Amino acid sequence: MKLSTRSRYGTRLMLELARHYPHGPLHLNTIALQQGISVKYLEQIIIPLKKADYIKSVRGPKGGHVLARPPANISIGEIVALLEEGASLAECSDNPNICERASTCQTRSIWQEAAQAMFDKLNSITLADLLKTGQPEPAARDV
Repeated sequence: MKLSTRSRYGTRLMLELARHYPHGPLHLNTIALQQGISVKYLEQIIIPLKKADYIKSVRGPKGGHVLARPPANISIGEIVALLEEGASLAECSDNPNICERASTCQTRSIWQEAAQAMFDKLNSITLADLLKTGQPEPAARDV
């Protein structure tokens, strides 16, 4: 399984906001430069994050975007589940009605267990935990 760029970039967006959390709002242009992601793509990714109350927008000359709650209160699993539109590896895991074999499928439970294990791990890691790892920030690039 591969995570979509939406989840990977969304997590990087949230990590930049977490890194800047004590200092107030951050502009998408700044995040785009720091992470090497286009502003247009960040504008698309930020919409569901704002609707789900992970990010707040601040207007004005010192405006931008800020996490709606502390980095220690946002797990990577929450971000990925939101941006992947669910926490399953196979559509039938969450909705058995889409597959006529769901009730007899010998592999369905494997996909459910694998997804549960993955999200248990992702939910155990917060943005604050990632900040503590001390990994260097990527070099700013032109977008």
